[in-house]
Amino acid sequence: MTEDNDTLTTDVDDTAAVDEDTVQNADEGTAATGRSSRRLILPIALAVALLASAALAAWFYFATYQPDQKVDQAVAARVIQSASDGAVALLSYTPETLDEDFTAAKSKLTGEFLNYYTRFTQEIVTPAAKQKSVKTLAVVVRSALSNLEPTKAQVLLFINQQTVSKENPDGSFTASSVKVELTKVGNDWLISSFDPV
Repeated sequence: MTEDNDTLTTDVDDTAAVDEDTVQNADEGTAATGRSSRRLILPIALAVALLASAALAAWFYFATYQPDQKVDQAVAARVIQSASDGAVALLSYTPETLDEDFTAAKSKLTGEFLNYYTRFTQEIVTPAAKQKSVKTLAVVVRSALSNLEPTKAQVLLFINQQTVSKENPDGSFTASSVKVELTKVGNDWLISSFDPV
């Protein structure tokens, strides 16, 4: 009986040891599974972030960048030409043809800038030009398109202007740069802002 008891005790001890090993292995397996699932979370989160940023970039391209591309080189050339012609008309006049010069210039303007130019030429330029026989001639020497949208544009112009008057018959020369904003009105690009820079 003692031998059987010893065997039974040994079997119970072995079973307990096996059960402890099984529990310990199960705990380690659960911990390993937890660690491996935590290891998977970071790559999955990175993949989701990458997909979200790609989707955002695609949206920006189609919503913002691509509409700008719908205006071709011919339109860009027309915008630059309209800005240049308008600037020359704004800054060139002679005392003998003031009314015609200002009317021609106003046909190239729109919005609040047209209203401002009309008041400015009537109240300041016309009296001074007639009294002092001021004659100006402007020439655009360089131009660059800085922004072009379907209905708005911005052009940078470099202008040389010569002014002759009774007081200065030899004339004076001025070089300047101007940021010209244009708005599409019908089929024409008209100047809506004219700011020295």
